[in-house]
Amino acid sequence: MVRLRVKELAEERGISLSRLSRIADVSYKTVQAMFRHPEQGFNTKTLERIANALHVEMGDLFENVPDE
Repeated sequence: MVRLRVKELAEERGISLSRLSRIADVSYKTVQAMFRHPEQGFNTKTLERIANALHVEMGDLFENVPDE
């Protein structure tokens, strides 16, 4: 299964959920969903904005985890 690493990457950089929302110009609820439900799918444009805000490549947002 593929999982988003947005929460971990933001925390490593000292960026809060609300700040990431502002920097990426993505709704607070969307960023909150990324933090709470990293296995959920999200729009490519949204992921691109998040990656740019975190100064990472889009591929860095993802990790493979074993299926439960």
